Amino acid sequence: MDSGAPAEGAAGSADLAVLDTRIAGCRACPRLVAWREEVATVRRAAFADQTYWGRPVPGFGPPDASLLLLGLAPAAHGGNRTGRMFTGDRSGDVLYAALHDVGLASQGTSVSADDGLELYGVRVTSPVHCAPPANKPTPQERDTCRPWLVRELGLLRPTVRAVVVLGAFGWQAALPALAEAGWTVPRPRPVFAHGARVTLVRQPERDDARAGPASVELFGCFHVSQRNTFTGRLAPAMLRQVLVTAAGAAGLTTRSA
Repeated sequence: MDSGAPAEGAAGSADLAVLDTRIAGCRACPRLVAWREEVATVRRAAFADQTYWGRPVPGFGPPDASLLLLGLAPAAHGGNRTGRMFTGDRSGDVLYAALHDVGLASQGTSVSADDGLELYGVRVTSPVHCAPPANKPTPQERDTCRPWLVRELGLLRPTVRAVVVLGAFGWQAALPALAEAGWTVPRPRPVFAHGARVTLVRQPERDDARAGPASVELFGCFHVSQRNTFTGRLAPAMLRQVLVTAAGAAGLTTRSA
């Protein structure tokens, strides 16, 4: 498989396991490849004795998830180090603590890919799978990576009932991907806001054996970045409330926010 052709690799992925493997081998964006590999070689002093993943980071969670969480991109010394979404950084500390608090994760910490963490009915992914310099992928890199997200959404379509998007960048990336994967996005396109909720109806032509639910609920939430959590723009209670509401729409049982 040509690792420089995400569209081809994604289209030929029969299930999420195959998709995840192909994502991890992607080298389509030269700037991101160079950065993630430089970070994995130079390393941060605190992790100097560790072997970094240094590749694209695939999604994490069960293949029959009914709730999908969509972030931005892996952190240079988080997912790019550990090989798992939101693992090994402070953003992940906040996210998985909230998921555990409401009963959607087996534990509230996420430090390594082999730490035993399990998600219940939830999958976590991102529109860009490589760590970008300054945490800022370019629009071209976002669009190059989109086929992976479209295919992931398509493979989840039989079970997914709700999607929580963390941040405006993810929201902008999610809408066209959701449209390509089989849902009708309203016009004009919904604007990102914390607490936003939009119902996306399945496109009629997608009424096939893998059609899944007739609609999916899309939720907006401020990103779990350090800037948002340290300043209080996103308080833990705010995050838990979005997760509980979205989990309810996805048919999952939670503890009170």
